[in-house]
Amino acid sequence: MAIQTAGQKTAKTTKVRIENQSTLDLPKATTEHIQKVLDYLPVEHIRGLEKVKLVDFISDPRLKNLDTPINGYLPCLYHPNAGYQIAWIEISMGALLQPTESFAKKFMAKQGFKGNIAGLIFSLVGQHYFLTFKHSVKRQSLEPQIRQYAEKNLRTWSEEQQKGSVRAKIFKPFRPILERWAKWLNKKATEAQKKA
Repeated sequence: MAIQTAGQKTAKTTKVRIENQSTLDLPKATTEHIQKVLDYLPVEHIRGLEKVKLVDFISDPRLKNLDTPINGYLPCLYHPNAGYQIAWIEISMGALLQPTESFAKKFMAKQGFKGNIAGLIFSLVGQHYFLTFKHSVKRQSLEPQIRQYAEKNLRTWSEEQQKGSVRAKIFKPFRPILERWAKWLNKKATEAQKKA
């Protein structure tokens, strides 16, 4: 129960609505998983988000006039505040589950589904947070800030989910080595991109 101060109303917690408009066969407890991910985030970061809409594939008229072509399907889209429309998130289940691909690709997509959807939600909520509430961040530095926000939240969330598991206990000693390798590989990839 919230403490009520004289003259102030109690803080009202609002839940982000989850609309499932997908016709695909979703993994069990998908909406509950999305709600857990949203509940993990601070309330201040999701304030102003109306809903998370699950669709088969994203078809937005704004995507037709893009200068750069999109390879494959767009996995998610953030719809910011526009006039009377409150900000909301759209997630493509077809891009995540890949129902038209081979059995192996469908199996791999289903195995990584929970982690992928959590990563998408963290990045979209980060985008919402930095565009709506962090006015001190310049447009040029938005992308690295959002990426850092998503990576930090995804790392802490996955650690909390795997707390006490056998796999976490086995890989914990190797984590610093794997992180150094990832950093080295990222450095090599950026060097290769600069040369190309």
